[in-house]
Amino acid sequence: MSSAAASLSEPQVLAYTKRHLFPESADASYVVADTQFSQAEWRPGHPIERSVRETLAPFNHVRLGGGYPDLVGVATVDADLLAVDRLGEEPPLIAVEAKGYASDGVDTQRGIVQAYDRLHEANAAYVAAPTAAITATDRTLARELNVGVLGVDADGQVDPLETPRVVGNRTSSEATALRFQASAQGVADASFGLNHPKNYLGYPLAHYADGDTDDLLTEYRVVGAVDDARRGAAFLGLIEDTPRVRLTSLGREVVRFANSQCGSVERALEEFAEWYRSQTRFLELAPAWGRLARRVLFAYPATELLVEVLQTMHDDWNAEPTLVELVEYMHELHPSFTIELFLRGDEAIRRRVLTSDGSFRRTALEDGSVYHAPTVFQLKAMLYHVGLLTERGREPHRLEPVEDVWALCEPV
Repeated sequence: MSSAAASLSEPQVLAYTKRHLFPESADASYVVADTQFSQAEWRPGHPIERSVRETLAPFNHVRLGGGYPDLVGVATVDADLLAVDRLGEEPPLIAVEAKGYASDGVDTQRGIVQAYDRLHEANAAYVAAPTAAITATDRTLARELNVGVLGVDADGQVDPLETPRVVGNRTSSEATALRFQASAQGVADASFGLNHPKNYLGYPLAHYADGDTDDLLTEYRVVGAVDDARRGAAFLGLIEDTPRVRLTSLGREVVRFANSQCGSVERALEEFAEWYRSQTRFLELAPAWGRLARRVLFAYPATELLVEVLQTMHDDWNAEPTLVELVEYMHELHPSFTIELFLRGDEAIRRRVLTSDGSFRRTALEDGSVYHAPTVFQLKAMLYHVGLLTERGREPHRLEPVEDVWALCEPV
């Protein structure tokens, strides 16, 4: 065994594994590494290279089974990595336990047992370790437990030595957070670019009307940023954002509403033109459309969760929580979802905000720059426009988290 192979640390094994299992080009995928790998050192005196941390980002502390996998994500992986290549319509939730060389060698059997535990809530689980450290006994144990085995070489080559069968676990709330990010409605890299719900309602109308969608959006002064409108309409489940855009059932309902309310989508678009650059709350400006936008926004998974948490906080005598209070409270109930929804995903931010065990550093939460703009600015502004929240959102550079209030207009 070469000295390079013998020096493969757990973070290096994990980084190579992530590149192989979850390539950046994969569609409908999202993956996080455990927060322990966001730290400057793996063990005292053993730093984690910056390039490795950047490969492993974003970080989260996701509980599956009885512990926290080193890597967990949702993706459609290559056929040679699974005994069955798909499970229903959704890509599988995959958990990975990595093992590297330490002072006492490579504890591959412990990694296999840990991976097996993750199968209580994951669809497939792997142990990844230096190829030279994996024995025939390890492979036999993994086969018996339905755990995949990935052999990793010092040059980054990753080979599937044992392929697992996909199983049907889909119940974990923590897994739901990862599935949400991997879906068309996830907020991971880019989501809402506009802060008024009319901009997204207008997209299915312009798509349905005769003429070019982009031209109609501009002509009727619905919105100039048509790419943002299209992307946001997809996040809200109004369209399927494929090379050939298609209306969803929710998008078709918006068209039906326009025909009923205005007589045609063209007349509805003329009405939209009258609202151009209006600062008035949408629910007051156009009550019927505002109520429709409220129903559309409430169908968005993050909205329902936010309203549920804010109602619980109200019941616990905190009717006007600040952003910091909301994030801390919500993290106790839905840790993974909270981190994905509110925090920017880049390596430096998550390392600054999260400890190695996934807890928050309170002082970091008081800095507006750590927050995900599409949530604290655009989504919050839309929830204000439809009458769910009392205050508009703010851009992160103008955000004061200890003063920014998230309160329901109508707690019950």
